[in-house]
Amino acid sequence: MGKSMSVWYLAAAVFLTALWAVAAELVALPIIPSPVLVVENLADIFMKHIAIHSIYSLWRIAAGLFLAVAVGLPLGVLMGYFPKCDRFLSPLVYLTYPVPKIALLPILMLLFGVGESSKITMIFLIIVFQVVVAVRDGIRAIPKETLYPLYSLGATFRDIFFEVLWPASLPKFITAVRVALATAISVLFFTETFGTKYGMGYFIMDAWLRVNYLEMYSGIVVLSLIGLIMFTTIDMIEQYACHWQYKQ
Repeated sequence: MGKSMSVWYLAAAVFLTALWAVAAELVALPIIPSPVLVVENLADIFMKHIAIHSIYSLWRIAAGLFLAVAVGLPLGVLMGYFPKCDRFLSPLVYLTYPVPKIALLPILMLLFGVGESSKITMIFLIIVFQVVVAVRDGIRAIPKETLYPLYSLGATFRDIFFEVLWPASLPKFITAVRVALATAISVLFFTETFGTKYGMGYFIMDAWLRVNYLEMYSGIVVLSLIGLIMFTTIDMIEQYACHWQYKQ
C-alpha cells in the first residue's frame, strides 16, 4: 500500500472516530460510549479475552476462503474454457447461486453439527459461487483469436492457462473474493452466535446480553479491523499479481 493510500485511510479513520465522539456526546447514554473509553477497554482486555475469539473468526474465514478457491477456481476455468462443461454446470450454478445461504444454516447444522464444520461450510458456500462466476466470465471474455496462435505453436492447456487464462481472469477473481468476503464476515457474525463459545460474533452478543457496552463496542472495533486487514491484504495481493493494471 502506497503512502498516499495510507494517509487517506488514516484520514477516514479520524473522520469516523470524530463522528463517533460527537454522537457519544450528543446522546450521552451508555449505549454509545466514547471512543476513548472503548479504546482503553480494548487495550485492557484484548490479550486476556478478545485475542482468542479473533483467532477463531480468522481461522473460519481463512478455511472457508481456501476451500472456496480450491473448488471454485477449477470449476470456473472448466466452465469458461470448455463449452460442454459450461452447458452442463451453468444450470446447476444458476439454480443454486440465488438461494440465500443464511437460510441453509439450519440444514448445515443438522448435517455437520453446530461446530466448526457448519460455520466453515457456510463461508465456503458464500464465496465459492462468486469465484466460479467471476473466473468463468473472465475467461469467456477472452477473444478466441487470442488463442489461435498458441494452438498453432503447439501450446498445451497448461501453457494456455498460465499465459492467457489465469492473467485474464485474475482481476475479476480477486474482485469477487473481495466482495464475497464482506458478506462472509457478516454471516460469520451470525453463525458464531450458535453452538460455540469462541468467535467475535459470540463475544459481541455475549457482551450485549451482559449489558457491557464497552466490551460490545470493543468487539465491534476488532471485527471491523479484521475486515480492514483482509481487504487491504487483498488489495496488496492485487497490486502485486495484477501489476499491469497499476502501471501509469
